[in-house]
Amino acid sequence: MQVQDFGFGTQIRKSPYFDATVRWGAQGFSVYNHMYIPRDFGDPEANFWNLVNDAILCDVAVERQVEVTGPDAAAFVQMLTPRNLSNMAVGQCKYVLMTNALGGILNDPILLRLGENHFWFSLADSDILLWAQGVAVHSGMDVTITEPDVSPLQLQGPKSGEIMKALFGDEIADLRYYWFCEMELDGIPLIVSRTGWSSELGYEIYLRNSEYGDALWERIMATGLPMGLKPGHTSTIRRIEGGMLSYHADADIQTNPFELGLDRLVDLEMEADFIGKFALQRIRDNGITRRQVGVILDGAPLATPNTRFWALSHQGQPVGKVTSAVYSPRLQANIALAMVDLAAAELGTELEVTTHEGPRQARVVEKPFFDPRKELAAGAKATSISA
Repeated sequence: MQVQDFGFGTQIRKSPYFDATVRWGAQGFSVYNHMYIPRDFGDPEANFWNLVNDAILCDVAVERQVEVTGPDAAAFVQMLTPRNLSNMAVGQCKYVLMTNALGGILNDPILLRLGENHFWFSLADSDILLWAQGVAVHSGMDVTITEPDVSPLQLQGPKSGEIMKALFGDEIADLRYYWFCEMELDGIPLIVSRTGWSSELGYEIYLRNSEYGDALWERIMATGLPMGLKPGHTSTIRRIEGGMLSYHADADIQTNPFELGLDRLVDLEMEADFIGKFALQRIRDNGITRRQVGVILDGAPLATPNTRFWALSHQGQPVGKVTSAVYSPRLQANIALAMVDLAAAELGTELEVTTHEGPRQARVVEKPFFDPRKELAAGAKATSISA
């Protein structure tokens, strides 16, 4: 994996797919988990339509893995999340939250259980490797915490299933939603999961040896191109349509699970202890003072997504902020996620938004904005929709 040194110890890594994505048209990158992630393959609306009509291949090697192994791995992993993992099987994935002692969200990764005492946290953008290693120091538990040489790709969209069958055979269609299997492609070691950050049918392909990054990218593109596969980037439009969180925007260390409506990921009655349990019990008992809602913004289509929070007011009083906003060409509406005071969270509440283009009217609506039951992502063969 290549590293670019900016001096003073600041290093930003390149993924094993970096050169391939540039060849295939990547025009811009941003930094996520101290790595470059492709953010621009041209028109973001075209990328959206490629995703929802056909399929896209995304370099998400920035989803770094924190690997936990050792005799106490299962107990240690449970200590890091409020989600009850007692029924998590080997080969299963779960969407989890990681909280600090005050109940604030540190990350919202996908957790994979590779063995009885072998786990990966597939991360959003924060330094959980350092957090987990720090927690382990005085835990008294026998665990080893590392970042393995693992770099995921996302193959997402309605044609992703057919592309995967062409790559791996018909049996891949039996892989259930939020489960994974170990596989090889042309001798390249992989883990393949039925997950993704798109709200569409999709797979994540975890490369386990970065030396094969270029070969893996080219193999998938060569197979999928005749079926409509395009190189792409994670779609802001589609993820907001689906109500999916972006860490640092819609959730952070100052946000708790109850404010986000993620109560199902918190089990305060389980016997096992976890970091933040007492704080979350207090929050539950005392009640929250704000809540994440969906918002429709009036006016002309937003030219670009927001790059900072937009202030929200109700009857002249500040009530919160828009955290993520974008124009959806499918819904022909400006859609947004927002964190607002409870008094302004009722459906139909009229709000005013201070955007970079000036004030706009808005109203609170149901979220997600599209496919609220996640039927597209779960797919016809899904047997689990409680990821």
